[in-house]
Amino acid sequence: MVPRTLQAFARRTAESLVAPLARRGIDPNAVTVSGFVLNLITAAVLATGHLTTGGILLLLSGLFDMLDGALARISKTETPFGAFLDSLLDRYSEAAILIALLYVFIDRHNTPAAILVFAVAIGSILTSYARARAEGLGVESSVGIAPRPERVMILGLGLLINGTTTIAALVVLAVLTHFTVVQRLYHVWRAMHPRSEKLAAQEGKRQAAQRRSTPS
Repeated sequence: MVPRTLQAFARRTAESLVAPLARRGIDPNAVTVSGFVLNLITAAVLATGHLTTGGILLLLSGLFDMLDGALARISKTETPFGAFLDSLLDRYSEAAILIALLYVFIDRHNTPAAILVFAVAIGSILTSYARARAEGLGVESSVGIAPRPERVMILGLGLLINGTTTIAALVVLAVLTHFTVVQRLYHVWRAMHPRSEKLAAQEGKRQAAQRRSTPS
């Protein structure tokens, strides 16, 4: 969803920011845990009903989430465990944020908004599960319109403005997360059925050739 040029710019910026940490030998896993703590603080702020402040903190934590990977890259300390820890704590962070919002809307007796939060939670879980399951089968599946950075940005901006845009952001996320699941499902299907697609294409060409050669 975010243009590749912007992604590359964000990546370079993050690497420049963590360069001093790399020189001091800071462990990327410590940065991962620090980002998780910041997300918990954000969730606590949201649970008190301060949605705008929570939106600011959520966007900040989203930027913070980029730093551990950047630090691991430039310090050449990337490990499978580090990637696993980052992914696991990202899931807990997202769950904490959504639980906080669910609490707020239940407290305000806003049932439709609470249902939206639940729909977003399911979509986010399945988006992550689809990628993890695909990669467990040997298929890289980071495709899709709404991976975690985009989800954080959409929700953060929605919280930042007012209550109406928060609901709009939840509606958008409810649609995009489940659409991303479908995108990943299709991507994995294509990756695991290349022969079927090739045969179908050949059959289509054969039938088209027969139609052209048959007198009308």
